[in-house]
Amino acid sequence: MEELSVKSKIIKSVYFSQDDGRLRICFKNGEERLFEGVPSSEAHAMTAAPSPGHYYLDRIRTRFRRLAA
Repeated sequence: MEELSVKSKIIKSVYFSQDDGRLRICFKNGEERLFEGVPSSEAHAMTAAPSPGHYYLDRIRTRFRRLAA
């Protein structure tokens, strides 16, 4: 997985795998979420969004399958 740069109030770090579309999001409160089937365009759009946290809530959390992290 490759670490993607992100500036967010709630997200600490983001990792993305081009090979299988897995997206790992590490939150500042210590929680982690792992999703599969995420297109590269969505992963990069989230990290570049004015509010990556809102992007996650609106576009990632409800659209992609979450795996146990």
